[in-house]
Amino acid sequence: MSTETQDTPSQAPAGKTPAYRDILEVGKKTLTRLERAQIRFVRRTFEPGPLSDGLVTMQRIVGSQWIEHCTRNIREFYGLDRIPKLKKTDSVILVSNHRSFFDMYAMTGYFVYRGLEQRLLFPVRSNFFYDSPAGLFVNGLMSWFAMYPPIFRERSRAALNVASLDETIRLVRSGGMFLGVHPEGQRNQGADPYALLPAQRGVGRIFHECPNAVVIPAFINGLGNDLKKQVKGNFDGTGERIIAVFGEPIVFGDLLKRSGSPKVHKELSELSMQHVKKLSEEERVYRSMPKPR
Repeated sequence: MSTETQDTPSQAPAGKTPAYRDILEVGKKTLTRLERAQIRFVRRTFEPGPLSDGLVTMQRIVGSQWIEHCTRNIREFYGLDRIPKLKKTDSVILVSNHRSFFDMYAMTGYFVYRGLEQRLLFPVRSNFFYDSPAGLFVNGLMSWFAMYPPIFRERSRAALNVASLDETIRLVRSGGMFLGVHPEGQRNQGADPYALLPAQRGVGRIFHECPNAVVIPAFINGLGNDLKKQVKGNFDGTGERIIAVFGEPIVFGDLLKRSGSPKVHKELSELSMQHVKKLSEEERVYRSMPKPR
């Protein structure tokens, strides 16, 4: 998720309700007809009611099942006792490093399979997922429309990303959301999984404007981008160990009391990455140990 944004007048002091931009309004001239239709449809699924509740049910009884089935033989999760008991109305932000397209699938699938009641929310690149009918199909099939809102790579459509960030904040503040974000802003494709990319400030703005959200840091390592190979390795014993370590909720303290600014947002995002970095050190230790039987 890339959430680098410019500072704008709509940003409000911590805890105050900001003035949200509407992505469809902002994109009147830059969104295609298909993009507008798909954004409108997926947004509607997040409105409280039977449709959203039904999708939460489907993510538990269908979506999480295949993730559980395809990873359980090579997956190891540590630090789960550090995560507090969550209420259905709580909004949660899972902050992790980003090595694979499937980082969030593996982690959230585990929680959903075990009873997580929140609606999943994963900002995603607009290409394919919002500019083609196949993208909408894959979004529904693989995530039950959790991949929302879209993030645009083109500089000419940067204003849409500000509106997408507003939309993310609006949903998290409404309660009952489980948002997965990567402060690095993009996949880290370097050779060293422990060398993290610099934190981007957009994620910090989410923390600042959603002070009541529970922010859980995590570090995950071992997932690749070849889904077929990953699934095969789970069943034949050749797959690399997938190890995720979770930390206690991040306490941002006085940073949340300061007025919103690019500097404050950057500091918040960097603080979250410090927690992720610390967990990476724990993961390295676990990986050096024999696999538990």
